[in-house]
Amino acid sequence: MEIVVYSRPGCGLCDQMLVDLQLELGSVDPIRVVDIRENEALKARYGLRIPVLEIDGETLCEGRLDLSRLRAALAAGDK
Repeated sequence: MEIVVYSRPGCGLCDQMLVDLQLELGSVDPIRVVDIRENEALKARYGLRIPVLEIDGETLCEGRLDLSRLRAALAAGDK
């Protein structure tokens, strides 16, 4: 399962989502953090919508972590 957070440094919502993800996931699942500033296409795609959480290429939530959707996605991935 690939967990990706699109973010940028200095984004308070991004930092909070990463903290919340770590609390929920522990150290079991690695989280890949992608800085959108490093890619013009990502900047155009996500802009001010960050943070964006994707699991296996599917957008799960934007702005704030949706724990119910995260837990459902993790449970579906365990099957």
